[in-house]
Amino acid sequence: MRENFKRYSLSEAKEIVAGLGLDAYRGEQIFKWIWQKNVQSFSAMTNISKDMRERLERDYHMNGLQIARVVNEGKNAQKYLFLLEDGNNIESVFMREGRRKTICVSSQVGCPLGCRFCATALLGFKRNLLAYEIADQIRSIQETVGEKCTNVVFMGMGEPFLNTSEVFRALDILSSPIGLAVSRRHTTVSTAGVIEGMDRLLKSSLRVKLAISLNFADEEQRKEFMPVARHNPLHDLLRIAKAYSREKEMVTFEYVMIRNVNDRNHDARNLVRLLKGIPSKINLIPLNEHPGLRFNRPDERAVEIFHEELLKSKHTVVIRKSHGQKILAGCGQLAGTIYEQDIVHGKMYDVGKNDEEKK
Repeated sequence: MRENFKRYSLSEAKEIVAGLGLDAYRGEQIFKWIWQKNVQSFSAMTNISKDMRERLERDYHMNGLQIARVVNEGKNAQKYLFLLEDGNNIESVFMREGRRKTICVSSQVGCPLGCRFCATALLGFKRNLLAYEIADQIRSIQETVGEKCTNVVFMGMGEPFLNTSEVFRALDILSSPIGLAVSRRHTTVSTAGVIEGMDRLLKSSLRVKLAISLNFADEEQRKEFMPVARHNPLHDLLRIAKAYSREKEMVTFEYVMIRNVNDRNHDARNLVRLLKGIPSKINLIPLNEHPGLRFNRPDERAVEIFHEELLKSKHTVVIRKSHGQKILAGCGQLAGTIYEQDIVHGKMYDVGKNDEEKK
């Protein structure tokens, strides 16, 4: 059975070609062909001898993700449904805002955390993604839109720090100048607060941005809505966050605002007290509603009052407007094709159809 060459890191690719009697730099060439030039077979690699290309073709393939469906919300947001080799599906999102072009990637098929306000929890958990499956989301979207992304965020399906090893391998592909060449300073890994993974990132050589989905300043309430908090106490989470801000990059705390749950003045004051002394940014995210969940978005005035209370602190505070809400592509809305019938505002079509069929 042929192996998928995309599974290999740059160092592994060099070892493989060296074992075939080629100079190690040929591994770099193959790596670049795959991740920068988007080739789908070894036969397209014209700077490698024909005999060696045929030998590689016999032993390896380069199958990647297949785009099963794309949903557009104007020009500024696209949601991609990818089909994996084993028949599972994941979703990714492309967002455009001025010169900033961001791809939101998934790290797992579904999610095991069961956060009560997140639609991905409706899928349950199926498996971790491999590094090449994470990176291939970016490669495929860039090829489709014909543009290079400026930013990558691990905020799609799944918890990155329950798949830490493969996420780290994917980050190597992302940041390699002969890979996807995305700056680590423009790469954000978001976690619901898995302390072991946060600690591994802190101690690693990776210098990416870290975002923490905090969402509740009260630990008991956090445990109620986010089961991950039952085994990952706030004091440890905040300790690592403070160290990360001081030693690497300023941490961002994400706070999803849910009507009549965590959107009141005393919630804002508790949040300021909790984060005192931690250099950080706070992203306020009014809940992106989903037909499969019973929670509601706060009204605009409640968001403004909450924001004003936080501005009394020393933190940078931003109200984040999620792109793609109408096509269920905003934060917390990714749930595969389960609720596809509920998308009524976006334009939905299968990739590969001609313009007449798309109308």
